[in-house]
Amino acid sequence: MTAMETKKKSTAVVTEATAQAALRRGAARTLSPEEERVLRMRLGAAPARTEPLERAAPERSDLEIELLSYEIEAYMKWRAREAERAPAARAAPVPMPSRTKEKIVRALRKKP
Repeated sequence: MTAMETKKKSTAVVTEATAQAALRRGAARTLSPEEERVLRMRLGAAPARTEPLERAAPERSDLEIELLSYEIEAYMKWRAREAERAPAARAAPVPMPSRTKEKIVRALRKKP
């Protein structure tokens, strides 16, 4: 018997959480694109943030142009909404009067 034959065969148990984490890190190299897509749908694992989104429409088709126009419109609406909220968020906070702070300042002014 060789060393390879005497080695025990072991099985690995993969949990749902580890599979999701592995899919989040990047594309699965040993799976076909179809198998990977099914696993992502089944486990609810999002693609990596750096990975480009797939396009369903063929390039330069009317459908692709329409989808791009919807994306641009949604982006412009989101940007306008953010611009409306931004001035309120950037406003400097108004200091609230504090009796304790006033007492400390008065005491410091009285000191010689």
